[in-house]
Amino acid sequence: MKRPLVLPSTEKEDKDFQDLIRFFNETLGFCPNSVKTMYHRPSIAYAFIALNKAVMENKGRVTSSLKRLIGYISSNVAGCRYCQAHTIRAAERYGADEQKLANIWEFRTNDAFSEAERAALEFAFASSVIPNAVDDAVAEKLRLYWDEGEIVEILGVIALFGFLNRWNDSMGTELEKEAIESGDKHLKENGWTVGKHQY
Repeated sequence: MKRPLVLPSTEKEDKDFQDLIRFFNETLGFCPNSVKTMYHRPSIAYAFIALNKAVMENKGRVTSSLKRLIGYISSNVAGCRYCQAHTIRAAERYGADEQKLANIWEFRTNDAFSEAERAALEFAFASSVIPNAVDDAVAEKLRLYWDEGEIVEILGVIALFGFLNRWNDSMGTELEKEAIESGDKHLKENGWTVGKHQY
């Protein structure tokens, strides 16, 4: 693509929207171009931000950093480089262990990951492939370590990134410089590139 399908809105007069943007400034250090693009229809941007806040709110043992690693696995399976960079950056900002960041694709065997984290990340992988690969074995392993509310939180993250992966890959959303820095730092050695998200 020569440019994003739709350019981000430059709206600055909507005080409520500017207040909501602070959520992303905390999470990523900047407001994503994806949200600014959604703002061409403000109700979509507001609904997305509300869903994002609800999904990322911690109610149990599913930590903020694990939620971002779940989002990364899901986005990697979907092939969305934009969301891969965002989720690895957010995982870092929310305190993910360096060994986890460096070995995310060895989560099945690397000692940095607990059995509970492995079950959640395996579920993220199986949930994100097409056709869906969640079977009895994946479900039973997940239930061993997580209660029903926590499973809802985990699947909420996966479903949220299903929306974002479709949005950003189809939109060709331009990747912000801070996200590129995180992608280069943590993912480049495993073949990550900016791809269609740089103009």
